[in-house]
Amino acid sequence: MKRSGSADLPLHYGHVPPWLAQRMARLGLAIVESILMEYGKAEVIRRLSSPFWFQSLGAVMGMDWHSSGITTSVMGALKKSVNPLSKELGIYICGGKGKFSRETPNELLKIADQTGLNGHELVRASKLSAKVDNTAVQDGFQLYLHSFILSNEGDWAVVQQGMSDASSTARRYHWHSENLKSFIEAPHSGICGINQGQILNLTANEAHITRQTMMNITTESPGIMMSEIQKLVLPDHHEVKAKDVDLKRLGSILWLAQEKQPGDFEELLLLDGMGPRTLQSLALVSEVIYGTPSRFSDPARYSFAHGGKDGHPFPVPVNVFDETINVLQKAVEKAKIGNSDKQQAIKSLHQIARNAEKDFIPNLNFEKVIEQEKAESWKHGGRTIFGKEQAPTDQLSLF
Repeated sequence: MKRSGSADLPLHYGHVPPWLAQRMARLGLAIVESILMEYGKAEVIRRLSSPFWFQSLGAVMGMDWHSSGITTSVMGALKKSVNPLSKELGIYICGGKGKFSRETPNELLKIADQTGLNGHELVRASKLSAKVDNTAVQDGFQLYLHSFILSNEGDWAVVQQGMSDASSTARRYHWHSENLKSFIEAPHSGICGINQGQILNLTANEAHITRQTMMNITTESPGIMMSEIQKLVLPDHHEVKAKDVDLKRLGSILWLAQEKQPGDFEELLLLDGMGPRTLQSLALVSEVIYGTPSRFSDPARYSFAHGGKDGHPFPVPVNVFDETINVLQKAVEKAKIGNSDKQQAIKSLHQIARNAEKDFIPNLNFEKVIEQEKAESWKHGGRTIFGKEQAPTDQLSLF
């Protein structure tokens, strides 16, 4: 089993407001297109099969950095923005939450007719992945979301999530066709959730004899301990704390944005005229596009790009969000017609930030950084599900 990580995902109820959902869809599409042009379709599928990268993507898109809601909102935003361009991009997203998950087989058969892929095999993969995680792996989580992502070249990934009312947590399961040799022998690319201790996992390699015995219609079904290579434990607390992020990495991003001015970088001329706050967001978005897997060990750090809809670590800076989307979209459009200068500049931004980390000694006051972001939120069009941030009043009324 290639397990790319596990995470505790506290259950979050609520909704994504339209003003954020629209921006998530636009930014998600721009990120997907950037990855497509730089690395190709197989890499988009691989990224989505990585639990750590997926969580980082959700955080940079303005969602609550640690909650189960990231799964639903990110897949919903990507399906809304990617599918209208599927013929051009070669990427398709099927399924979703609740009743939409049951439409997956019909959606896959339609895509197969358009692309020449084997629709019945795709439907079988969809159904088996759901059956395995809901039945063969009995860890106390009931599936309620199933998303199937595929390319017109046949690569696919599954992102599905279950919930446990008993523990008020969610578990997200990731599948990737590239490494899948069997649906019943260690098939997952990653499982996100609290370690439940001993569970019944009939897909583990150690359960080979058990599967054979069950096929012979015996009643023995021993419990198998599921081992996990990496573990990302997302805490119950909603606010972002210093212990949740790599301060050296975050500090270098803040230094890049606030101490050095965009005009200092000759190779980043396209960023001239853009404020330091947008540069901070763009640097984190650049890392989501161009960063290596090891860069996503602390997804909370990416919430410093566009905050969170509930105000943690700070309100969503809508104006900055829009500027980031516009810069990225312009880079994508120019790259499509052969002018990749802007795209290369955004890629360079990630590299500059990485270089700055080498000898960087973090001395930032973490709480003060968040306090300042909140205090200046109104300047950047700050907004949460509770409303828009208001400028402070300089005078007190006596009445």
